[in-house]
Amino acid sequence: MTDPDTDRRLAPHACDARASRGRLYPEAESRTRTPFARDRDRIIHTTAFRRLKEKTQVFVAHEGDHYRTRLTHSLEVAQIARSLAGALKLDVDLAEAVALAHDLGHPPFGHAGEDELHLLMAEHGGFDHNVQTFRVVTELEARYPGFPGLNLTWETLEGVIKHNGPVAHRLDEPAWRAVADHGARWDLRLDTFASLEAQVAAISDDIAYNNHDVDDGVQAGLFTLADLERLPLIGAILSEVRRDWPKADERMVRLEAVRRMIGAMADDVLAETRARLSADGIGTVEDVRAASRPMVAFSAAMLEDLSAVRRFLFERMYRHYRVNRTRSQARRLLKDMFALFMADPTVLPPEWGEHAADPSVRARVVCDYIAGMTDRYAIEEHRNLFSLDLALDL
Repeated sequence: MTDPDTDRRLAPHACDARASRGRLYPEAESRTRTPFARDRDRIIHTTAFRRLKEKTQVFVAHEGDHYRTRLTHSLEVAQIARSLAGALKLDVDLAEAVALAHDLGHPPFGHAGEDELHLLMAEHGGFDHNVQTFRVVTELEARYPGFPGLNLTWETLEGVIKHNGPVAHRLDEPAWRAVADHGARWDLRLDTFASLEAQVAAISDDIAYNNHDVDDGVQAGLFTLADLERLPLIGAILSEVRRDWPKADERMVRLEAVRRMIGAMADDVLAETRARLSADGIGTVEDVRAASRPMVAFSAAMLEDLSAVRRFLFERMYRHYRVNRTRSQARRLLKDMFALFMADPTVLPPEWGEHAADPSVRARVVCDYIAGMTDRYAIEEHRNLFSLDLALDL
């Protein structure tokens, strides 16, 4: 259990592990870890978490060892979340657990993979990576003899599905059926905001990806530091770094600027969050859930600056012709495999083929199999299925 002194330092609007609503399947408490710390550890030990090491952010995982993957991104998000949660006197283990879990449902090839799976599943319930994450932790990870999934606490599961805000309005969408079905068994109060810890995890995701996309984009040669000097926030920070370190090379300038950008964004979140908590009279966790707006947020000025940065990244990185070529290849690759598995489920590995034999669930089984692939495995699987040269070598 936690140190009592640490517990007393928690803010009154923080989630207290001792007051957790527990787990859907009752378990004996750990002698050495809080329920939220135990959730974090269970997430780290999943197969889905290990696979993140070869799932892309923007660049396909084999394109370079220095670019972020879903795994390194998740670790960066978790580090930022722990720092913010600690500064706000929240439960750092809960914030870290939600941060580490937030990308478990992403398919291979980043947003290109998600877009293609959503299109392929249009007549079968659709695909949403947030719902897929929820299904990973409640159904697909088979690691324990007494229950499906990870049997996470109510608070962690709430954070996984609601970290971006209330989702009750989405339950009529076919892709969200798994969440609606689970809600019928265990009410996650999907019409409210999640805890501050979950909101911290969500905004830490924004901080991490905006900064590492700037870093990766420069390293990939898609744009230069000179291009970034015209942008708000990053431009001013680059000027500061050059003034403070006039002899630093471009690599060191880039790294120092990204470090300072993360700090500036984190400081802005802390100031805005404290202002909102005070202005809205937030005194308890229930006040957080019942609030009319998220409590953890960027200021209006920071949002305006970030909008300009995001527009730049969209134009110069996410839709760069080199990235578009990879996106196009990735989508064709997933489309080929989906069509083959739907037409002939006997070519699936036995543990998947047995379930896909039932036409009523075949599309979802095929989707789950593809969504779980790493970039590298998807490329190899496509080659094994469609390369005649390889087939002749068998």
